[in-house]
Amino acid sequence: MQYMVIFSRFDKMISRVIIRLLLLAMMVTPGLLAAAPRTEPVLLVFGDSLVAGYGLETGESFPDELGRALTGEGRDVTIINGGVSGDTTAGGASRIDWALADRPDAVIVVIGGNDALRGLSPDAMAENLDTILGTVQRDGLPLLFAGMKAPGNMGVDFGRDFDKAFADALKKAKLRARATDGTVIFYPFFLEGVALEPTLNQDDGIHPNPAGVAEITRRILPSVRQLLDAAVMKTF
Repeated sequence: MQYMVIFSRFDKMISRVIIRLLLLAMMVTPGLLAAAPRTEPVLLVFGDSLVAGYGLETGESFPDELGRALTGEGRDVTIINGGVSGDTTAGGASRIDWALADRPDAVIVVIGGNDALRGLSPDAMAENLDTILGTVQRDGLPLLFAGMKAPGNMGVDFGRDFDKAFADALKKAKLRARATDGTVIFYPFFLEGVALEPTLNQDDGIHPNPAGVAEITRRILPSVRQLLDAAVMKTF
């Protein structure tokens, strides 16, 4: 009987020790994970089907091609494809917080084309773009903002208002950057050199084919280098 009592006390003591160790681990581990140093920058490419890779095979999207180009230059970068086909600026504004949960070190924003194709309000688009850019800047992240153009068949007035929506959002983003010593890089037209070129687009005439994606990447690469240099200076 005495042995059983001694064993019971010992067992309870061990249980208390284990519980305390588990509680300590629960308190300490999140902090350790958050403090774990990164060995390479994480780049989020946020946008619509032009980012997601609509109509392309796996590995042919813009983020994939950009990753290969950067690797070829000797840059180690983790790229997150944050594209959703069919997304509008309203959809982007509603999910940007969720996309930033992956804690990127820099962000490329490519969105707005679907707003134009659907004839959505440029004024509402300007507000949505401001929400997206402002949320990225709230976290102090270097930002590359790629502009879009409205199709000519939408009319002159719509095209003017569409361009103004991007200009207004960019102006506000630059003011925030100036106040916080942040980085905002504007690339005027994501599809520069590719739009309306039959050999660089899929049959729909809207989405780039692999050759078009390669051309987009070649043209935007200098701006991406600048973005990543800013991220490295800020984070590493």
